[in-house]
Parts: sequence; structure tokens; C-alpha cells
Amino acid sequence: REGVKERARLRLAEFDVGDKFSLLPLPKASVLLPLLVRGGSLHLLLTVRSMQLRRSPGEVCFPGGKSEAIDKDEIDTALREAKEEVGLQPEKVEVICRLVPGIDKMNHLVTPVVGFIEDTFQATPNPAEVSHVFVVPLEYFVKPLHYKALPYKTSSGYLSRMHCFTYNDCEHQMSFRIWGLTAHFAVFLALVIFGKRPTFEVDYDLDNLVSSSENNFMKLYASIYEGKKSNL
Repeated sequence: REGVKERARLRLAEFDVGDKFSLLPLPKASVLLPLLVRGGSLHLLLTVRSMQLRRSPGEVCFPGGKSEAIDKDEIDTALREAKEEVGLQPEKVEVICRLVPGIDKMNHLVTPVVGFIEDTFQATPNPAEVSHVFVVPLEYFVKPLHYKALPYKTSSGYLSRMHCFTYNDCEHQMSFRIWGLTAHFAVFLALVIFGKRPTFEVDYDLDNLVSSSENNFMKLYASIYEGKKSNL
């Protein structure tokens, strides 16, 4: 188990962006990508948003949300939100790194924070925010059973592809649809840790994943920033 974690830690250290993108002038949000080892392999914990929520009810996502004045940085935001949503105590998370951010449909700069949690963690979902908590083998995001790519155009006209996975969870006897920014982060995390080609197309140069992911992000950011300026 420690071997699996140690290999992941070493890979992730190469992709840690720290606060490189923290000063970009967009509203901030963070998500926690909670990794755990189960049956000798890495798994990722995900949540389903409560149907009571105004924005994206019933959608699969990572624990997370908008930055608040009390948060020191993106890591603080992700840990605070995970505690509020699923009862995960911050001291129970071994934070490993921050990966290249994404930009959501509300134009928030969303930073993915990767951390290890114990396999024994028992989630206590806050029903106002979360309806289900489940885990998916990380390898599913490079070798899925049910996958489709959706062409995607941002509000600023930037063209890319959106990953869409369907995961049949035996534990809950349910099917979960994982797509959008959540799928984007899960795929990138799996590419970083496993260092192998997925069974589907991705918008990265897999031989230069660090520079390719940062270049992709800066193109997306530039398209949004230009769009904002033209609206002024």
C-alpha cells in the first residue's frame, strides 16, 4: 500500500503548480481530489450534489466550493469545503499538491488539490449539499468501460472536448455520470499518476504533459480574458 502511495507522491510532485496561477484575476474556487488505496490500487472519492441545490443539482463532483475570506489559500478552501460537505477532518488529509487549475462555467478559477485519505474514512454527507458519496478506481479514468467525448465550446468560443464517463457502482447499485470539469480533473490526475496512454483521445501532448497542460490552460484563460475585455 505504501508503495502505491509513494509512487503516486513522486509523480504528483513533478506536477505541483503551487501558487503559480493564484494571482490570475478571476474569482477563486477549489476542489479536493481525495485519493485512497483499496485492494492495492488507487481510488478516487466523489460526491453527488444534493437535488436541493440551485446550481448543478444531482451532478457528480469533488468536495469543494468558492474561496472565502477566512481561507489562507486554495488548499484551505478545499479542506474547509470537504469538512462541511462530507465530514472529512482537515488533519485526516495528507495534502500532496495543487494541479493545473480549470475554469468552470461561472468563470471561477478552480484549483484541484490532491490529497490522500484513509481507506477507513466514513463520509457523513451534509444532506443540504451532498446526496451520495462513492469511490471509483482511478484507473477507470484512463481505461473506462463506458465513455464518450462531447464537443464543447466555452462562452468565449474556445473549442475543446468534454469527457463523459458512466460508472456502474456495485456497492450502491447505482450508475453515476461523471463529466465536465470533474471528469477533466480525474483524467488529468490518472494521466499524471499512471503515465500511460488512455483508451480515448485527450487534448494533451502526453510526452510533455507538464508544459502541455499549462499551455492548454493558458489558452483557455486567454480566451476568457479576451472575451471579458471585449464585453467592457
